[in-house]
Amino acid sequence: MPEYLVFTLASTLASMGDVAGHERRGTWTWPGRSAILGLLAAARGIKRDGDFSALDALQVSVAVFETGKPMRDYHTVQTIPTAAVKRPQSRPEALRLLDAYELRQQKPVHPVITLRDYRQGVLYGAAVQGPALETLRSALEHPTFHLYLGRKACPLSAPLAPKIVAAEAPEAALAHLTLPPWQGTAMAETLYTEAGPAERIETRHDAPTDRRLWHFSQRQVHVRTVTIRPEGKP
Repeated sequence: MPEYLVFTLASTLASMGDVAGHERRGTWTWPGRSAILGLLAAARGIKRDGDFSALDALQVSVAVFETGKPMRDYHTVQTIPTAAVKRPQSRPEALRLLDAYELRQQKPVHPVITLRDYRQGVLYGAAVQGPALETLRSALEHPTFHLYLGRKACPLSAPLAPKIVAAEAPEAALAHLTLPPWQGTAMAETLYTEAGPAERIETRHDAPTDRRLWHFSQRQVHVRTVTIRPEGKP
């Protein structure tokens, strides 16, 4: 019977990378493979240019207990055209030079309004299968870097409560999760996994191929209906 490392992901605010352009940073309704592996890497102290081979070998499943409510935040960003400012030494210097450029041209360089999407009040269960699960469990209990769900402004709101369990399938392993006390009766009805039967298959661009350049490839995600009522104790 295979072993799984299961842990809880709860956050008041989360953002889980959709395909993004310059002006928009969207979010999926559940954390994908890159989010889970990134969190495990942070726990182990692996930097972006580090060795991810052990993490890339993991099989990831995510159960959705609460997708949260959508929230959108807006940012005003002043871009600095290279035609206006050549090689500034700092952001303040670039803005001063831009003011002078606008006076010479007698026309302003308008700022860009960008938007960021978030999910409020999310709750997920993650199950990973593969090598070195005990090392990962220990790292989640004593992480090297600060852990967050998607962006640094989105800290976790409850302990991950990692544990290793033997089970026939990820949904059986996730039944051993320890949920936050205020979510004790939560139930998951949807499982996103990389193996086993599927009611439908989705395609996501969340398999990291070059973390330094922020490149991701497609992967096939198996989706199936489940009933998971965790009864795990700390």
